Amino acid sequence: MRTRLHRALSWLGRAEHEKDDDDARFLFLWVAFNAAYAGQFNDEGKELAKARLFIDRLLGLDREQRIHALLFERFSGPVRTLMDNRFVYAPFWRAMAGHDASQRWKTSFEQSKQLAMRAVLDKATDTCLMLVLERLYVLRNQLVHGGATWRSAANRSQLRDGVRLLGALLPLMLELMMEADATQQQGFGPVAYPWLPDLQLDRA
Repeated sequence: MRTRLHRALSWLGRAEHEKDDDDARFLFLWVAFNAAYAGQFNDEGKELAKARLFIDRLLGLDREQRIHALLFERFSGPVRTLMDNRFVYAPFWRAMAGHDASQRWKTSFEQSKQLAMRAVLDKATDTCLMLVLERLYVLRNQLVHGGATWRSAANRSQLRDGVRLLGALLPLMLELMMEADATQQQGFGPVAYPWLPDLQLDRA
């Protein structure tokens, strides 16, 4: 756990120094998030499933419902804006790539927005947070895979919302991890790419 936290905090610190470049800040924040939840990479391609397990563990530790308050009180506006934005909805892009004129993505998009609305009304923190992360994962893919231009005028609103949300969520997530007792910390599992001091001289 110490290595996991050390890595995540280092990337969070780097993100917080990036005041004028939202593209870079978002990427640093996502790396910090990755460092916090990632396990050993024996099942690549299931990142959101691993993130879901991580979120479930965190919410189990969040007895004071701080994540709940952040999502539903402080960031209800940005959450709603992300849910309404088709450009961070993965099925929209799959339909575009496949030249799918059936408009089925619109049906699933509306269903996703309704699910988010129910989650807000029911105060279902787990569902709401995962829907947010699914949208931000699309934004992450656009940046990491070169699907966006640096400092482009496009995608600014979702990028600003993503930076604000991750910038507030990550410190809270790491705080919950640090507050966990030894048994609870073990539940996060082995870290990805562990530091092997006998084989290398550099630090984690």
